[in-house]
Amino acid sequence: MNTADQPDHRAAVAAEAARFADLVRGADMTLPVPTCPGWDLTDLTRHAGSVHRWFSVLLRQRIQAPPTSRDVDLRLPERAEGYADWLAEGAAEAAAVFADTDPNAPMWVWGADGHARFWVRRMLFETLVHRVDAERALGLPSDVDLALARDGVDEFLANLPYAALFAPKVAALRAPDRSIRFECADTDGSWLVRLRPDGFGLVPDGAADAGPADALVSAPAADLLLLLYGRLDRSATTVRTEGDAELLDLWFANSAF
Repeated sequence: MNTADQPDHRAAVAAEAARFADLVRGADMTLPVPTCPGWDLTDLTRHAGSVHRWFSVLLRQRIQAPPTSRDVDLRLPERAEGYADWLAEGAAEAAAVFADTDPNAPMWVWGADGHARFWVRRMLFETLVHRVDAERALGLPSDVDLALARDGVDEFLANLPYAALFAPKVAALRAPDRSIRFECADTDGSWLVRLRPDGFGLVPDGAADAGPADALVSAPAADLLLLLYGRLDRSATTVRTEGDAELLDLWFANSAF
């Protein structure tokens, strides 16, 4: 996706974090999170706020190599009811770091875009998806902005080939030149992923060797984003799949992170 077409990731992080904090403020923090087995709302909120603080450290230090430690002063609240404010404080700290950071500054990243903007964009979708998780725990409906959803699909598919560091199952995404097209049914988003014997990745738009896809996954942008993240089952009525069923089984068994 052309960076000129991307949403304002900094503003979106702030908005999503505020929504998340409002959800958990006054909530029963012992509620289980069905989309994150083994976690309750406290675990979910602690994880999201820890990501904010960790990424803020990486951005502040403008790291140029993989960090050797993940130690961060999280300043965790003493009681569960303090987590909403703690989450909001971490988001405010991140916003201050964003304001002092050149998004085009070269940095070490684990994904495809070696610039500071990678971490801001990554923080956005960590926050957004976990906001949806909190809504699921609370039995509330979820909505995702169309432009953010489309951008999130792009971010997921672009970075997934680099995720083996913490999602080792992606190493199984290998096939003898097979491809899957992912399409947003309600906007113009379309991505072709090719699986090869030595790996997989996005085929650039307009590539001469793109060819027809062996399988198709189509859904409204928000549902496609949640499907890729394992928050929606592909049997959902809004999801349409066609083509090589074994290829799709391989993808969905090994692509979540």
